Amino acid sequence: MQKRILHNILNIVTVITVTMFFSCKNNFKEVQKIGVSENEPVGIAKDISLKYTDSAKLKAHLVSSKMLDYSNRDFAFNEFPEGINLSLFDEAGNKSTVISEYAIVYDQTNLIDLQGNVVLTTHDGNILYGEQLYYDQVKSWLFTNQPVRFNTKDQVINGNGFDSNMDFTQARVLEITGIVYLDE
Repeated sequence: MQKRILHNILNIVTVITVTMFFSCKNNFKEVQKIGVSENEPVGIAKDISLKYTDSAKLKAHLVSSKMLDYSNRDFAFNEFPEGINLSLFDEAGNKSTVISEYAIVYDQTNLIDLQGNVVLTTHDGNILYGEQLYYDQVKSWLFTNQPVRFNTKDQVINGNGFDSNMDFTQARVLEITGIVYLDE
């Protein structure tokens, strides 16, 4: 009789063990998310100064008072709710600046979405004004399809879009709505 009870207990333990073994899943990502809402940032940084270099040359310098890290999302991004000041350096070391009231940097696409009173000042004094501007970090290309005003030394160009490479040798206003020529 004692042998039969021991045999039944052994069978029950075996069934429970096999059930537990087959019901377990690899939920490491789920465990990482415990306590962190997907709507909340996983990190908040204040008074940041990020420098990007390539081959020991400074290419970009980003300054912001606040950054929210949403790397916990499937489409990860960093948000700059208080704006940014971005300095871009060309091969010759010339500095151009971009200032905006708000920005988002998307990790997977390497796009920076600049919004709100965007002002881009080139190293040679040209100034672009707009409400939104994108910067493709991979192609080193600036663009928008929003209304812009582009001030050069001899004219003011208004249009609905802007396209430019990083050194502004291919800068152009799209769908020009007006040009004002300035007297020298």
